[in-house]
Amino acid sequence: MSADRRTRAVYVISVAAELAGVHPQTLRIYERKGLLDPARTGGGSRRYSDSDIAQLQRIQDLTTAGLNLEGVRRVIELEEEVRRLQAEVSRLQEQARDAVAATHRQYRRDLVPLKHSPAVYRG
Repeated sequence: MSADRRTRAVYVISVAAELAGVHPQTLRIYERKGLLDPARTGGGSRRYSDSDIAQLQRIQDLTTAGLNLEGVRRVIELEEEVRRLQAEVSRLQEQARDAVAATHRQYRRDLVPLKHSPAVYRG
C-alpha cells in the first residue's frame, strides 16, 4: 500500500470505529487523550486514514494487554522514539561506512610500489 493511500483520510468516524472494533465515542476519547489525531473536513467532521485505523488497532492491543490510556500514550511515544533513533543509527552507520571507504581510498593513493620504494641505508 502506498504512503499516500495509507495516510489519505477517507473514513467517517462510524466506519473507523467499526473497522477498529470500538464505539465511536471511544475514538473521541482517544483523540482527547492525544492518542489519535484524525484529519478534519472543512466542516469539522473527523476523517480517518488507514494509518489511523492501524493506530486504533495498536491502542486496542495495548489496552487489551492491560495498559491504561496514559500507559498506551507512553508506549506509543516510546515506539515512535525507537523508530526515530533506528533511522538515525542507520544514517550514522552509512556515514561511517562512507568515511571508512574514503579513508581506504586515500590510503591506496599513498601506497608506493615496492620496486620504487627507497632503499634503507645500513651504513
